[in-house]
Amino acid sequence: MKTTQSHEWFDRANAAIAGGVNSPARSFRAVGGDPPLVMDRGEGAYLFDVDGNRYIDYLAAFGPLVLGHSHPRVTRAGEAALARGPLLGTPHPDEIQLAEELVRAIKGLEQVRLTTTGTEAVMSVIRLARAFTGRNRVIKFEGAYHGHSDAMLVRAGSGASTVGTADSLGVPGGVTQDIISLPYNDLSRLEQTLDEMGDEVACVLTEPIVGNMGIVNPEPGYLEAMARLTHQAGALLVFDEVITAFRFHYGSAGDLLDVIPDLYALGKIIGGGLPAGAYGGRRDIMAYVAPLGGMFQAGTLAGNPLSSSTGLATLAVLREENPYPRMDRLANDLATAVLSLAKRHGIPVTLNRAGSGFTLFFGAEPVKDYTSAQMADKARFAEFHRYMLEEGVYLAPSRFEAWFVSAAHDVAMIEKTVEAADRAFQRMRA
Repeated sequence: MKTTQSHEWFDRANAAIAGGVNSPARSFRAVGGDPPLVMDRGEGAYLFDVDGNRYIDYLAAFGPLVLGHSHPRVTRAGEAALARGPLLGTPHPDEIQLAEELVRAIKGLEQVRLTTTGTEAVMSVIRLARAFTGRNRVIKFEGAYHGHSDAMLVRAGSGASTVGTADSLGVPGGVTQDIISLPYNDLSRLEQTLDEMGDEVACVLTEPIVGNMGIVNPEPGYLEAMARLTHQAGALLVFDEVITAFRFHYGSAGDLLDVIPDLYALGKIIGGGLPAGAYGGRRDIMAYVAPLGGMFQAGTLAGNPLSSSTGLATLAVLREENPYPRMDRLANDLATAVLSLAKRHGIPVTLNRAGSGFTLFFGAEPVKDYTSAQMADKARFAEFHRYMLEEGVYLAPSRFEAWFVSAAHDVAMIEKTVEAADRAFQRMRA
């Protein structure tokens, strides 16, 4: 595998871009520190780097590309929007139609406000929950990533609930003092916390299916109990569905799991590969958003014509073609085969799957929260990642990310990936 051009481009990136990447998730530091590959283009379920190497892509740009790269209908929609003007600074039909479709598709989403990113959507929905309840505290869950706004860069320690511990330099203590981070899937800790300080809590914020400590599913009854306890405390339940909305079926994961929150944060897939986010929920809560109410949020690029048009086209394909059953089958076939291969080669692994996404953890213990996810062997994952890359399979460069099967994958690609995994496990065993 030639990497000369990638390395030359990355040398240039290091000179002009802090760390050589515009998001740390793109760095290869978590998988050994080699220079990341620089990609030239994506087509369907493939990535092509600047040296001409081709990879079967399970990154899906960290989730948004549910249809794969450069889907013809999405591309045509973007080109038409660009010709009409990429930014108008006024209301326009595509943003209105996108909002209407989101409201139709997602239970409990009575009104919505479009933003530019998922980070912005989460930041805004927390502000809205505080405005509506008149309270300041926010409960989140350890290991769940809700964007890089100051208040969300907080996690719990290994002991009792930790309040106000920042995970980044430059975050003032005053910003994080009202953030409470708890272990996911630990109902007793949530109940205890809401018993002690529930009248100070504005909202409980969670991914209904966690995607940023790897895929971690809620244990049976956990979300239902979370909703009941949150409402008993007079707080709002907020689902961060930036990753999960439209990933597993046409709608929200909340709907799939039969738990409907008061508010949602959305992103990724709803932009069809371009920057997009949204937040919304009950109409009485959304009445607090300016210009109707006193909760201010704005954005020059929010609901821009390009993102709105590609988002609409993506949702139209998903709605009309319903690729979800096939994506689920392919992901299940791949996950089952990888597990079987790991067992045959004597390599202990645990695999968590939700629909078309799954995470392979190197370790024998079940993963149900951030503490157990951190027990996964990062050195073994780094080794596996390197071998799969050499086999022409592109995985996210972190043991805490997911493999995403898109509508562009097919049986032959899955079979090639299984063959690649077989050879990778063989090399690891040797």
